[in-house]
Amino acid sequence: MSELQTVSFYQTGTFTVGNRLLKQEERSVQANMQRTNSLNSGHRACQGCGEALGARYAIDAAMNASNRQLIAANATGCLEVFSTPYPETSWQIPWIHSLFGNAAAVATGLAAAMKVKGKSDVRVVAQGGDGGTTDIGFGCLSGMFERNDDVLYICYDNEAYMNTGVQRSSATPGAARTATTMPVGERPGNSFGQGKFLPAIAMAHEIPYVATATVADLRDLEAKVVRAMSFRGARYIHILVPCPLGWGSASNDTIRLARLAKETGLFPVFEAEYGEIKSALAIRRPLPVEDYLRPQKRFAHLFGKNLAVDTIARIQAKADKNIRKYGLLAKEAV
Repeated sequence: MSELQTVSFYQTGTFTVGNRLLKQEERSVQANMQRTNSLNSGHRACQGCGEALGARYAIDAAMNASNRQLIAANATGCLEVFSTPYPETSWQIPWIHSLFGNAAAVATGLAAAMKVKGKSDVRVVAQGGDGGTTDIGFGCLSGMFERNDDVLYICYDNEAYMNTGVQRSSATPGAARTATTMPVGERPGNSFGQGKFLPAIAMAHEIPYVATATVADLRDLEAKVVRAMSFRGARYIHILVPCPLGWGSASNDTIRLARLAKETGLFPVFEAEYGEIKSALAIRRPLPVEDYLRPQKRFAHLFGKNLAVDTIARIQAKADKNIRKYGLLAKEAV
């Protein structure tokens, strides 16, 4: 039977591999029977929630990398609400709920307390959605970066304030429909030229480690969390987590959409150290942005009676720029 373990079967048309047929050291954290299940069953996330999936993999990977010596500070938001409806919790680690905007500051205090106590083996993770990270908590997070506090901050980006009614955030893409950027007027949906791409801002702070990831490639996500935990100082990981409710997509399309965001170039997947990009997940065959936009009702107004050719072209131009800027095109495709 042991001889069969050398065989690896890959699923056609995907990037997945049968973990049971891999060597033990090559298996993902979630394929290990000793995984911590830090975010356990019983939470109340929506079907197909990308954030629940991303948090489950990220925190278990951090627990594994820290020898299970981990404390998490969690900003207010979807992840906090669906995982801890008082008096219940799905967390099986030391976990602290902070305000909407101060998760980075609370995590900084935790790291300082561990240092004073001489518990250098206890590591600290802060978590938040795009609203609590790119908007409300931006000042605290920038301060954490500037001081180089020993905290890994993970942003689960679903591109709007999903918990409070799908309002626009500074991570909401151009032309997207939200409760505060309705598809009406001459330029329906969210305005172009607003918002921010926080991984680039984190890189500008020249902190030890910055990475982006998606829930479409969980092995890459796990590897980046493990890599981040090997550094001391401020670290930042930005994970794209599609939201079926806010995006108006099918619950079984979460992984597909995350993969399309990467394969079109709209969401560049890379890692950087001390302000310099070290690697990027290459795109073998760039896909048109329409493949990503059409399955989402938040972009339905672009494909109505009159195709919004100019707007789609503008979104395509952004994807093309990302491919050039971050060197995302595979060498054989050049």
